[in-house]
Amino acid sequence: MDKKKAVDDTEPGPAPSRPVDRFGFIKPEQGTSPDGISKSKSIHERERESGYWLTVHYFTNLTADIFLGNHRDGRRIKKWRKMIGVGGSDWKHYVRRNPHVVKRRIRKGIPDCLRGLVWQLISGSRDLLLMNPGVYETLVIYETSASELEIIRDISRTFPSHIFFQQRHGPGQRSLYNVLKAYSVYDRDVGYVQGMGFLAGLLLLYMSEEDAFWLLVALLKGAVHAPMEGLYQAGLPLVQQYLYQFEKLVLEQMPQLGQHFIEEMINPSMYASQWFITVFSYSFPFHLTLRVWDVFLYEGIKVVFQVGLALLRFCHDELVKLPFEKLLHAFRNFPEEATDPDVLLPIAFTFKVSGRLEELEKEYQKKLEGSNASTSTKRSHPLKLKTMSRIGSRALSNFTNSEK
Repeated sequence: MDKKKAVDDTEPGPAPSRPVDRFGFIKPEQGTSPDGISKSKSIHERERESGYWLTVHYFTNLTADIFLGNHRDGRRIKKWRKMIGVGGSDWKHYVRRNPHVVKRRIRKGIPDCLRGLVWQLISGSRDLLLMNPGVYETLVIYETSASELEIIRDISRTFPSHIFFQQRHGPGQRSLYNVLKAYSVYDRDVGYVQGMGFLAGLLLLYMSEEDAFWLLVALLKGAVHAPMEGLYQAGLPLVQQYLYQFEKLVLEQMPQLGQHFIEEMINPSMYASQWFITVFSYSFPFHLTLRVWDVFLYEGIKVVFQVGLALLRFCHDELVKLPFEKLLHAFRNFPEEATDPDVLLPIAFTFKVSGRLEELEKEYQKKLEGSNASTSTKRSHPLKLKTMSRIGSRALSNFTNSEK
């Protein structure tokens, strides 16, 4: 395995001596200030949550939620268990009868002890798993991937501060490798792209390898919502479309800020690429990531647009005053309150974007078609697309230059 950037270069063995928080993330040492962004990093580290990374942790969470939490939490879990039924047996029936109740409860947040199961139910991955027995095992054991060395190289860069992924060759890194390798074989057209590691890593904190694999398939192939594979195909075509749509939405929803970005030569590819590529799982507090994923898996990609707009709306009055360099810094260091899901998500849900996103997608596709038919457009529009593609690719490569 490539030893460059290996996490602490540790071998499998006892848990690290440094203290971990109750969610499994190693606590940052007091007084560390890496690269001038320690304040944001320390907030992110303190706030991380996870559910599945060890069986002991799962049952500790379950016990705490039910017996140590307040009565409201206990009632909430009972409501969710009634919705789901044993092993998810009642879920589809309940959703058909009470779709608005389900949507409201998901937006409030799925109980952590049930999150892994509910994610599988709302994504359609449980059905894929049941329809494809033995497929994952075959992909892992009997198939080879052209991306294996690249996956191995990137393993230690995914959630490096989480104890599950800390040990080189340990259970977390092995599971992450297996899931990514299996997908790269399952869909050889997409193969493996570095940003996919954060999706798979997040899922592995809440479910088994096979469950995580099929949820990744459900997302990229579009079991319930629009396929996401275009985020990772050559040229990042779906990233470019989403950035085009997001730029238009910013101008429409916050004209003053949108115009300020134009004057400072700021475009979404400079700050929002990883929002879409990793669905906010790369550089945001984990408790926010979880709440975004709850809604994202149920309502689709529009939630990423809504949350992105909400971040800009929350920080609007400060952002409109900042010059280019300070804007880039601000995008990497949102204030703590801005990343509180109970503050941010209600703002996000005020943006009604579904219809407008469809219109902007058609507009974008027409521009692409026009660029293929017109020589003059080929010289201007594709140049912008190539620039965006390079920046989008750089956003992926930047994962290697900083630790989460």
